[in-house]
Amino acid sequence: MVISGLDVRPLAALAVVSALVGAACGADPAPTAAAGEPLPGLQPDELERFRAGLEQFNRVFREEDGLGPLFNENQCSACHTDPAPGGSGGETVLKATRFVPPDSCDLLVTGGGENIREQGTSAARAAGITEETVPAEATARGKFTAPFLFGLGLVENIPDAAILRHADPEDADGDGISGRPGRTRDGRLARFGRKADTATLEEFTVGALSLEMGLTSPALPVESGFNGDAPPPGTDPTPDPEVDAALVAKLVDFTRFLAPPVPAMRSAAHRDTVEQGRRVFASLGCATCHVPTMTTGPSDVGPLHRKRVALYSDLLLHDMGPGLADICGVGAGPAEVRTEMLMGLRHRDSYMHDGRTHDLAAAILRHGGEAQAARDAFAALHELTKLYLLVFLKSL
Repeated sequence: MVISGLDVRPLAALAVVSALVGAACGADPAPTAAAGEPLPGLQPDELERFRAGLEQFNRVFREEDGLGPLFNENQCSACHTDPAPGGSGGETVLKATRFVPPDSCDLLVTGGGENIREQGTSAARAAGITEETVPAEATARGKFTAPFLFGLGLVENIPDAAILRHADPEDADGDGISGRPGRTRDGRLARFGRKADTATLEEFTVGALSLEMGLTSPALPVESGFNGDAPPPGTDPTPDPEVDAALVAKLVDFTRFLAPPVPAMRSAAHRDTVEQGRRVFASLGCATCHVPTMTTGPSDVGPLHRKRVALYSDLLLHDMGPGLADICGVGAGPAEVRTEMLMGLRHRDSYMHDGRTHDLAAAILRHGGEAQAARDAFAALHELTKLYLLVFLKSL
């Protein structure tokens, strides 16, 4: 089959071989559900833990609960709201860092650069503090949308070796793609965060509680203060830690047990168009970084145990060129971002890590750096062929 000059017969054959290999390995596809629903197949106690976590996810925290003194929102679902709890939204987080070439990154933690919070409690406002400011020593600032949480329990259970298998930091194969694993501050493999700096869902959760809502926990018991300074007397009266380990565990369970969304297949004709687009996706080289599937490791939770998850990411850092450069990260340069997961893409209405466009084709055209060749190949496609690709992406 030839689509606007692209011969996709070898790709179709490769897809069949890949499917046979996946079946031979004994890994079943990960279960999917409507957005915001739990993984099908959870045990009754696991389902109860999911529901308890959802209750805390939707909870509105008050000043007397420990909210603030500075914060962005007062509940998790304020940012992770669309199309259901665990989704994304219109809010963005502002971060600032100081980068010293060639590879030194100061996260400006002591100056509040990790999260420039935009609201203050009544006690903070009474002390004359309403928001944080970008540290003067910052060399860059960057805005980030709230990530989708759907299917992240599966992503957390992908073995490190499966991720590292796709890494090619020196571009040994000469294809122009040199994905690098992100690392936490203590050197562990990181798979979460736009700069690939968080290893586990628990760390993601306690970090969000602290930086987004000003809620201390046993893992992060110290208030981050105002641009790094200690809170003035009287602005933070709730004893630390302000939330306990049980509440954190409930939130982690909610995220861990969220199902990846069901892909859209409206009709036989739509399915055919999606398949055409899937082949274009592969032919352009998009699947080199947006790896279609990875397989989870063993788990005591049945729906997480050895499942093929269609995440469409290699979970590695890639240089996306100067057009997308902003802040640096623990192990990431200003132009490096972790490959965005595309599962659930059909539920999004803004694209790129900062939500800078609502046009999916424009988002593709903003790719640069290691993605420049794929971007240029997309730009050169016949308009009908582009449409095949966009229909495929919007089915995920």
